[in-house]
Amino acid sequence: MSSSAPRESRISRQTKETDIKISLNIDGQGRSNIMTGVPFMDHMLTLFSVHGFFDLDISADGDTEIDDHHTVEDIGICLGQAFRESLGNFSDIKRYGHCLLPMDETMAQVAVDFSNRPFLHYDTVTLDQKVGTFDTQLILEFLRAFSQNGGITMHIEVKYGVNTHHIIEAIFKGMGRSIDQATAINLKTRGPLSSKGSL
Repeated sequence: MSSSAPRESRISRQTKETDIKISLNIDGQGRSNIMTGVPFMDHMLTLFSVHGFFDLDISADGDTEIDDHHTVEDIGICLGQAFRESLGNFSDIKRYGHCLLPMDETMAQVAVDFSNRPFLHYDTVTLDQKVGTFDTQLILEFLRAFSQNGGITMHIEVKYGVNTHHIIEAIFKGMGRSIDQATAINLKTRGPLSSKGSL
């Protein structure tokens, strides 16, 4: 994909469990319109958009009367696909990004590589099972789906912290900043940043 081409995508996914639509502009201003039916995820994805400077629209209709699992996981799938489609073969980007993101008493360490070799390392202090009505185990499901479908190697660690909301918020802000770095145009390269010539 040429660095002058718009880095945008639209993804739709419809199953018997969810109906999701995502519009992404990587080179945006952090504007978002996110309505997933899972208020906590709306908040986290808005933070991700703002701190990554991505314009992001997400609408989701899922079987949240059962629980939020299918909706949260499928949003991760679609968001990963949106980044993958927007970036093509990962040409002309810096590829790597990292961030140490403090949030009051906690700090998230996030490092990403748009490698076409999806892998997730996720290691945090113990989270409360719930933030409001949201099941915090679903953060792992979202991150796994996002990294797998985006072709992203992603390492996330939170070594200390008390407030579960703060911990998860630090992760999403740190992801936004790290991915903003990694997807920035690298004026020194032509094609993917790899000694092999492709990823």
